[in-house]
Amino acid sequence: MKRGSVIANMDWITVLLYLIMIVLGWLNIYSAVYSDSTSELLDLSHRQGKQFLWMISSIIIATIILIIDHKFYDFFAYAFYGMAILLLLIVLLVGKEINGAKSWIILGGLQIQPSELAKPAVAIALARYLSGFNLKINKFKTYFISAIIILSPSLLIILQPDTGSAIVFFVFILVVFREGFPISFLLISISLIVLFLLSLIFEKVIILGIITILSIFSAGIVLRSFKKMMLSALIIAGNLFVFWGIDSQAGLESGNLRIGILSLGFSSIIFLIVILKSRLRSAGIILGFGIMAIFYVFTVDFAFNNILDSYQQRRINIMLDLESDPHGAGYNLAQSKIAIGSGGLSGKGYLNGTQTKLNFVPEQSTDFIFCTVGEEWGFIGSSIVILLFVFLLLRLVKLAERQRSKFARIYGYGVVSILFFHFFVNIGMTIGMFPVIGIPLPFFSYGGSSLWAFTILLFILLRLDASRMEHIN
Repeated sequence: MKRGSVIANMDWITVLLYLIMIVLGWLNIYSAVYSDSTSELLDLSHRQGKQFLWMISSIIIATIILIIDHKFYDFFAYAFYGMAILLLLIVLLVGKEINGAKSWIILGGLQIQPSELAKPAVAIALARYLSGFNLKINKFKTYFISAIIILSPSLLIILQPDTGSAIVFFVFILVVFREGFPISFLLISISLIVLFLLSLIFEKVIILGIITILSIFSAGIVLRSFKKMMLSALIIAGNLFVFWGIDSQAGLESGNLRIGILSLGFSSIIFLIVILKSRLRSAGIILGFGIMAIFYVFTVDFAFNNILDSYQQRRINIMLDLESDPHGAGYNLAQSKIAIGSGGLSGKGYLNGTQTKLNFVPEQSTDFIFCTVGEEWGFIGSSIVILLFVFLLLRLVKLAERQRSKFARIYGYGVVSILFFHFFVNIGMTIGMFPVIGIPLPFFSYGGSSLWAFTILLFILLRLDASRMEHIN
């Protein structure tokens, strides 16, 4: 491999995939907005023409990224991050409000969305920090600073409010696990998500029962003692019976939830005394996690009702089949499913989608661009688009793994994580797997900020990959 030659060392397969995908995205945007009044492909007054300009500007940005020396991105990583944070602060003060969120900065005729540009900034700053000299990955300081880098932009974006874009940044957790963070952190994160959803579906007393059973079962496995597991269950059951009896005799009618909380609280005190006397550290950890899980369940209502917007609450409820609103919050999803399903095996043909042409699908050129693909290109076309994304992601994983620079490898996995999350969730929400949270499909959805952000993410990685033989750290 020739050192110093970006063109010779460029991964042209990835570049070709990028060009194919942005062209396909452009053609589908044109189809989504096509009508007698927007028949010109390069009409700059309509979305297909504007997207063409975004494509040209993205290719120019990609070229500039490839020209700049690869060391530039490592050296100025924190500066990029600082600029992204500054833009997120500015947008809160002077941003333009669109669809209830103050997410846009107007520069002349351009509308810039800082939350999109923050994604490559976080990826590069996290890579810079985790690749630092003598960094101890298993130290609390590393966990804390990594969390600050990831969560700071997310919290600012929530203030806009744009919860969907804010959630995207949590995917960077996958990057830190790749670098050696304990797998228990990932399991805890997944458990919190599962508990959140279960708390919305079932009564709290049922959730408390599930947590209790899992805690007892886990303690039995860790302590390798069936006898202690059964004894713990009997203690809880005994306390539950006692408090239920007291409540019944006193005529308090406290309800199952309150009785359950009192029983678990009193049982926890007994368990804590036994744990301290016997020095059962592992059992103490399980008890602590069980108590925190119970507290977490009771914060779900507050988070759901006070952090999420009302339309996001309805979308989650609809996804979980807790309510039906086919003419309101569920309209987008219902029309999306109809459009994709109507495409059949081979689709209705390019520019012939009736659901999109008659504007049954809202946001059909942005968040729901995949509906156009499904309706006009059918199952075959949709499968090809999905395979393109899978091939690109696998290619990027290969690029990340072959890096000799720790900074480049970590950054590469940041790129993979962001693209995977957008691809998986966007398509998932159009077919009803996930709630509609309003994030674009990479390289396909209309929008300059998102196309710029994905282009920057991808081509910085390609630039680092082209110079991977020049350094080892």
